[in-house]
Amino acid sequence: MDGVTVDTGTHTVAGDLARRDAVAASPAPAPARPSDTAAVRDVVRSAIDHGTRLRIVGKGTWLDAGRPVVDAQPLELDALTGIVDYTPGDLTLTARAGTTLAEIAAATLPNGQWLTLAPWGGDHGSLGAAAATASTGPTGGALGTPRDIVIGVEVVTGTGDVIRGGGRVVKNVAGFDLTRLMIGAWGTLGVLTEVSVRLRGLPEHDVTVAIRLPANQAQLAELLTRLRTASIAPIALELIDASLARRLEVGGEPLLVARLVGNDESVTAQRVAVAELGDLSETDGKIWTTLRRAEPASASVVRLSGPAGRLAEVWATATRLASSVNGGFAHASVLRPVARVVLPNEEDTLAPVAADALRALTREARIFERLPAPLWESLARTAVGDRLSTGVRLAFDPERLLNPGILGEPPA
Repeated sequence: MDGVTVDTGTHTVAGDLARRDAVAASPAPAPARPSDTAAVRDVVRSAIDHGTRLRIVGKGTWLDAGRPVVDAQPLELDALTGIVDYTPGDLTLTARAGTTLAEIAAATLPNGQWLTLAPWGGDHGSLGAAAATASTGPTGGALGTPRDIVIGVEVVTGTGDVIRGGGRVVKNVAGFDLTRLMIGAWGTLGVLTEVSVRLRGLPEHDVTVAIRLPANQAQLAELLTRLRTASIAPIALELIDASLARRLEVGGEPLLVARLVGNDESVTAQRVAVAELGDLSETDGKIWTTLRRAEPASASVVRLSGPAGRLAEVWATATRLASSVNGGFAHASVLRPVARVVLPNEEDTLAPVAADALRALTREARIFERLPAPLWESLARTAVGDRLSTGVRLAFDPERLLNPGILGEPPA
């Protein structure tokens, strides 16, 4: 497998299983907090020996995302931090998994560069979590998803081996794409310990503008059609409902918010093109950071999607669903196109009317990001029990010790 290396040390799977059978059951140990890859490997090998399930934790800011992981020892990676390699001339950077996106932004800014990963939740989350969950924020439709931006990983698998895929250079070519396999696996195949990413140069100008959305669905569909043929190249294009507009303090009406970048001539021309679609207003660019951090600490989140030509219809469904709960809101990335509906929970429970509305969804393709634990089984049955998914899981984590149940996989 070109581009993939494995460090097994003296540990063998057969030996692990033999030792595990010989160890009596013991109480779950306290959280582990390794500070380097070798220590992570030791924690995983100890878990194999003792049959201990592990819950991988980055900065712990989004632990209610994905299905519940129960009866597992926390494997906390917040001490696994620091930039390992940064080569501005190559526009590449490698950092340990617990490094926050904010720390990376601070390191790359003096060189006029940035990491375009912009997951929901903000920059206080870790690089490893952004990669493991494949979370894609407002810029994903134009600047790429984590699978486009991450070029290499170092991983401790569920067999206690340290493996590396991809590389620290953009031109790396691998015969087996281990990197993309790990991105979005939610830690079920291995613990990410290092992540290499490609960077971009900061644009000369970065301007955010907004226009009001028409209330009529047919008029919105017409606006979206005109957007697709407009002479603009936004890096983010977001629909925001009235509830979210109030939360973001940008008025009380539904908006289309566009982030335009480039040189002065390009941005000026794009502003003119957007103004032809509606009454244009200047908006503080901080709205993008505020948007990514808008979700309350306890909320249910569902993504709705469909063909680009049906976005107006999907948006209508999203806004109706958002209005079913006091404080609910919706937004949609036009460039992907995907709508997200955020429904605040009360005492870790979603209002019954909202749960019924979610069950009533039929035509929309939907993915649940966050739900109260009791609703996962009834609302979001998993599809990862197929033969291929099961085979991949068994190859990398045969004992299913890593984040067990987070994807809704059947028990081992």
